[in-house]
Amino acid sequence: MAIETLVQDNLMEGGLVAAEERRSIQWSSVIAGALASGAMSFILVSFGVAIGLGVSSASPTWRDASAALALLSGLYLIIQAIISFGFGGYIAGRIVRPAPALATIEDDGERRDGLHGLTSWALAVLIGAALLAIIGAAAVERSPMRSGAGNTTAAEPLLSYELDKLFRAPRRPPNTDMREARAEAGRILMTSSSHNGVSVDDRNYLVQQVAALTGLGAPDAERRVDASIADSHTAISRARRNSVIVAFSVAAAALIGAAVAWAAAVAGGRHRDGEPLPNWMASSNRFHRGRRAMPVP
Repeated sequence: MAIETLVQDNLMEGGLVAAEERRSIQWSSVIAGALASGAMSFILVSFGVAIGLGVSSASPTWRDASAALALLSGLYLIIQAIISFGFGGYIAGRIVRPAPALATIEDDGERRDGLHGLTSWALAVLIGAALLAIIGAAAVERSPMRSGAGNTTAAEPLLSYELDKLFRAPRRPPNTDMREARAEAGRILMTSSSHNGVSVDDRNYLVQQVAALTGLGAPDAERRVDASIADSHTAISRARRNSVIVAFSVAAAALIGAAVAWAAAVAGGRHRDGEPLPNWMASSNRFHRGRRAMPVP
């Protein structure tokens, strides 16, 4: 009787331990998968930027680029996310400890490996967002726009080329401070993309400023202001288009990356156990080196 009780206690304790192990997360494999995803993403993004596939830029050369290049850049962002998160998810599933032998659900091991891949994806996304936030904060802190609150304008990075053309002059007295004039003109030009556009009073004020700072006559100053308003409207519209592409590409890459990380972790767990891939991934079983049992006719 005592022996039977001891055996039952051992079985119950072993079942509880096995169930607890099935529910636990092995953070070492999750962290390894997240680091692998981050490293692969850094390599691919750096390569894309090097060959000119940046998704967005404030430079005039990018604003003159075609919509096809912007779409190609967004597609590359999605492809690199698939490769990066797939690589990290596979590593997370491959190095995680196998599920205990006691299993009440047939696909418990697959779910367990997939959750490790999904957790590594989430950790990689959070690490990337934190790094981008730190880099962005450092760039804003070092920006020359922070030198004076009155001279700060959001138009300067986007419409710097248009402001250069607006106040271009063959001769100007040395040590002329144009920051306040450029900031005010930039804020006016930003309204060109609004529903009502640049008001008549703002346009007349810009004409007076351009004539006073460049020495142009009234007709030439009016033509230059009208051209700057049209160019600013086009630049802002293209920047908005690029922002939409960036937002869609980032969201699509993140969501697709989650599914890819799950699938890759499942594949890594199957390869770790020496088993073929599940039925929903049967098309990839040809890459498995083990023999598969052929159905008997």
